[in-house]
Amino acid sequence: MGLKKFMDDNFLLTNEIAAHLYNTYAKDMPIIDYHCHLNPQEIYENKQFKTLTNVWLDGDHYKWRLMRANGIEEEKITGSASDYEKFLAWAKTVPMTIGNPLYHWTHLELKRFFDIDEILNEHTAPFIWEKANEKLRSGKFGARDLITRSNVKVICTTDDPTDSLEYHMKLRDVQEFETQVLPSFRPDKGLEINQEGFKNWIAKLQDCSHHSIHTYEDLLKALESRARFFHSMGGRLSDHALNKMVYTKTSKEEVSEIFLKALKGEGVSTEEESKYKSYTLIFLGKLYSELGWAMQFHLHALRNNNTKMFHQLGPDTGYDSMYDGQVAEPLVQLLDQMDVQNSLPKTILYSLNPKDNYVLASIIGSFQGDGIPGKLQLGTAWWFNDQREGMLEQMKALSNIGLFSRFIGMLTDSRSFLSYTRHEYFRRLVCSLIGTWVEEGEMPNDQQLLEQIVKGICYENAKDYFSFPAYTLQK
Repeated sequence: MGLKKFMDDNFLLTNEIAAHLYNTYAKDMPIIDYHCHLNPQEIYENKQFKTLTNVWLDGDHYKWRLMRANGIEEEKITGSASDYEKFLAWAKTVPMTIGNPLYHWTHLELKRFFDIDEILNEHTAPFIWEKANEKLRSGKFGARDLITRSNVKVICTTDDPTDSLEYHMKLRDVQEFETQVLPSFRPDKGLEINQEGFKNWIAKLQDCSHHSIHTYEDLLKALESRARFFHSMGGRLSDHALNKMVYTKTSKEEVSEIFLKALKGEGVSTEEESKYKSYTLIFLGKLYSELGWAMQFHLHALRNNNTKMFHQLGPDTGYDSMYDGQVAEPLVQLLDQMDVQNSLPKTILYSLNPKDNYVLASIIGSFQGDGIPGKLQLGTAWWFNDQREGMLEQMKALSNIGLFSRFIGMLTDSRSFLSYTRHEYFRRLVCSLIGTWVEEGEMPNDQQLLEQIVKGICYENAKDYFSFPAYTLQK
């Protein structure tokens, strides 16, 4: 057998059937990016990038982790080194990333956005730097341009309830930009009752909601007010980072006392914190259900592991890892309490720890129903898992226990405007998995059925699952 060309047209496609499925059905489907961390102000302003470093390395803790592992000094990662020095440091690192998805993503981004086929290393770095920067200087590679080039139909940003959504409003009036940018409701700061800054956040919520917050009932009214405002702005999703899944049965009266203790600056015990989170999440679940939203739980991240670097650089800088705590019992208890009250919304469950794939896949099967296809979803492989094996294992767990054909597919979970090539990576793996099943006689070569499944996972399932405003998918 001859060697395959690096990342040719059949990259990741294991057989002719997979190649046919990808090129015929998946390749040109639009994208719904229903969870990301893009900045709506940068989208509105069509932010221009002076250099490849700005669009490629700034804020990308995926790359920063690998650069540190390669012995690059922090000065050339997040420090005051020049853009070119930082780019060269990344170019020096890239050859060492073989086996890591960033090796593929790096070259996909160079190919798809900059028409650069050269392999990035120290020797090719000067040429790649000049060619990419020339394109960036053309004025056709701003934030909105990159989104449009990627055929993105909907972007759901991640927004605190206290955010004004000013730039979401402004984006509504940008006629030449067809992508809808919608907010997602992320009330983590309102749940972390023991975190420093909780009282300050309550004050911000009070100001933006125009509701005085002196009691727990006041808090719930303020949260509902902001959720309804998000809904008026096209928001149809919530998002919760639940690093440790907890549930403790409680009452509103008990949680009201716990909330007052926190407002007074008194200590709140671990059990009291669990009660506060449990009751508040049940309240929010009922609200999301009423609004027709989907609720996202991102589980089992162990964040800010390195105290020294947290104090130096802050959060989201590459010092997080997987958590291995208990998830099944408290999660089931929480979902069950929502379901008992007929208020369990559409829900997407992600875990940063792949050991939870089968656990979560089995849990969602306990709460399907209400005539909604795939009402509960096993979220796509996330963060450390959005690589070949991670994606395939997530899809296999879902297919073995549930309905792979109802999967709502990929998201970027990214701060980078170049990360949409990850959808290509994902779609190639979807087609490869299905193509293998067909080739091995585990699935019929029924083109009508295959087309339905592939297009569904790439785009149609998400379009049908999320209750986006009618104008969103028509603009």
